[in-house]
Amino acid sequence: MSKQTLVFIPGLMCDEAVWAPQVAAFEGRASLQVADHGLKDSLVAMAEAIIARAPPKFAVAGHSMGGRVALEVVRRAGARVTGLALLDTGATPKAAGEAGEREQSGRYELLALARREGMRAVGERWLRIPMVYAPRLQDGPLIEAIVAMFERQSADRFEAQIKALLSRPDARPLLALISCPTLLLCGADDAWAPLAQHRVLAQMIPHSKLVSVPECGHMSTMERPQAVNAALSDWLDQVERRVA
Repeated sequence: MSKQTLVFIPGLMCDEAVWAPQVAAFEGRASLQVADHGLKDSLVAMAEAIIARAPPKFAVAGHSMGGRVALEVVRRAGARVTGLALLDTGATPKAAGEAGEREQSGRYELLALARREGMRAVGERWLRIPMVYAPRLQDGPLIEAIVAMFERQSADRFEAQIKALLSRPDARPLLALISCPTLLLCGADDAWAPLAQHRVLAQMIPHSKLVSVPECGHMSTMERPQAVNAALSDWLDQVERRVA
């Protein structure tokens, strides 16, 4: 049997480093791709680029914004998608009214910071939310890996991805139609995309499995790689059985 193709999709201002522990764990088991969003400024364009590069059948795993991109992949090429993993993500559009205006102004405030002081300053501010499980703010190598990843990105790429998120489609009508094996994974202490949000997704996606990773924030793939890899391995078992 040929290897399953698995496409890892990074989130906002992330690159292949966010999936590095998973690439190392699964490179012998699956044919792996890591998406690069470039300067694309819509989730649809990001999804279409993934679909164009992928083989006739493939699985997708998306983290944060990458989960939203993965849902757009399923919307456009659901018959080709053999498995779906959504990590620390969401499915709702930008809120209407004041809440949506706050989100937009907050994102553009960060863009102004990026243009004024660089992407490293943005990463350092994000970490104070906190982006990771609070005790891990003392984990120097982890924090530097996250901040360095943001620092590698450009303010122009940040602006494009802000535009993509602010115009994100409502993916909720799609959820009940998903029929491939689906993993929902969330850090139990994720302050950005909380566990309660993933419980709602699990209720809406038939036959999905929800995994909560303890002592873990939003950057689950880097914070708790062993737990994430174990969940992904069980999910890939299910995908492989289905396509065998």
